[in-house]
Amino acid sequence: MSKKHPIISVTGSSGAGTSTIKHTFDQIFRREGVTAVSIEGDAFHRYNRADMKAELLRRTEAGDQTFSHFSYDANVLDELERVFRDYGETGTGKTRHYVHDDAEAETYGVPPGHFTDWAPFEGGSDLLFYEGLHGAVVNDDVNLAALADLKIGVVPVINLEWIQKIHRDRSSRGYSTEAVTDTILRRMQAYVHCICPQFTETDINFQRVPVVDTSNPFIARWIPTPDESLVVIRFKNPRGIDFSYLTSMIRNSWMSRANSIVIPGGKMDLAMQLIFTPMIERLVRDAKRN
Repeated sequence: MSKKHPIISVTGSSGAGTSTIKHTFDQIFRREGVTAVSIEGDAFHRYNRADMKAELLRRTEAGDQTFSHFSYDANVLDELERVFRDYGETGTGKTRHYVHDDAEAETYGVPPGHFTDWAPFEGGSDLLFYEGLHGAVVNDDVNLAALADLKIGVVPVINLEWIQKIHRDRSSRGYSTEAVTDTILRRMQAYVHCICPQFTETDINFQRVPVVDTSNPFIARWIPTPDESLVVIRFKNPRGIDFSYLTSMIRNSWMSRANSIVIPGGKMDLAMQLIFTPMIERLVRDAKRN
């Protein structure tokens, strides 16, 4: 952790909704005049698209049916740890961008499925914002959780997470339901052993729970809307959280445990604004004092 150069890390698996939370943080940064450097977890994949396919084939032929982007060794987590440490110590670092599609290829001048070159951060930032798969990993090789000042988990119940991934990959990436299902199955071991443990390290978790039938996510025709959901917000350390204020500001919300509040799904953005705005203000204020 660094009081002078704070780091916010948002962690969740593919289809969890971390990109939506990033949009909310961008709104807060603009409104509060905070200059943030944003980095994406995809930038720290070890392989480009073609090399990943080749590695998957090699592993499958060797009998490994579990290798995926969720796996630690499919990513350069030592490089991500170095970025976190360098930024925390000096406010500097470097990142790159993984180009997903033709639209991004036009923007970055790199073919889809490839990385841009590593480039240094722009100077003068107030904080670093990470969004991706591995922002709170603790294992024998790295300890990213120790380097982030605010760690947030995005964890929809599993059937909802799968529905969101299936619909996203079909609509924006052109994959078939069968192809997405194969990916989900291949990722399950790493989901259990690499993704889930991070949510014990996060400071705040947001878990969306649908209140409609999602019993077979592989045939679901649409994603449950926010108004068809509840969101459970869990604070690892509830000290200093004004639950009375939150429940008064968010209608139809209640505390389910001493460290948890349940809100209507349509109020998730409001809840994040109420919770994170003072936290960001405090991080930036403390940083300027040091």
